[in-house]
Amino acid sequence: MTLQIIRAQDCAPQPWRNGGGQTRELLTWPPADPADPWQLRISRADIDSDGPFSAFPGVQRWFAVLQGAGVALQLDSERTLRAGDAPLCFDGAAAPGCRLLDGPTQDLNLMVRGGKGLMQAVQADQAWCASLASCGLYTVHAGAWTDGTNTVQLSAHTLLWHAQPRSASWRFAATDGTRPICAYWLGFSPQSATIGGFL
Repeated sequence: MTLQIIRAQDCAPQPWRNGGGQTRELLTWPPADPADPWQLRISRADIDSDGPFSAFPGVQRWFAVLQGAGVALQLDSERTLRAGDAPLCFDGAAAPGCRLLDGPTQDLNLMVRGGKGLMQAVQADQAWCASLASCGLYTVHAGAWTDGTNTVQLSAHTLLWHAQPRSASWRFAATDGTRPICAYWLGFSPQSATIGGFL
């Protein structure tokens, strides 16, 4: 089983040049190489003040609020996102302005350059099919992940990433089952991939 466990607290924060926040890079694929730009990037951001997002031309971006009152993003129209809302997918080249609704927020980002990506809120007691080339889970709250064969206990704010998942049903159950959004499913297939792994 090709499985990685990455705790956000173990990833060094990278302060933004504009002083408006910081990013913890959880995973990139391929690994950082100036000659071979990443196709997948998963990160957690802490937004401390209003300001525009960085532009990522050619990148499809998913964004979800984890903690805090939320943000308003200036896209074609203003989009308000709060903790518990479905992730928003948008063109990374848009570089929307971001306005905090009421203080700092913590957010999850999935960015894909080429290929196919997915971010989806975990629904309690519902199985999820890990059908992309690589799949993962980001926990907002502690709980247990299983693919039907293996079970892993995860702390809050942890990324579980499976580079070659079986085509099987995944489940995640939060320790505190009353949480409305306890985690997010993540998936990625590069353009040259087939189900089951990278080529």
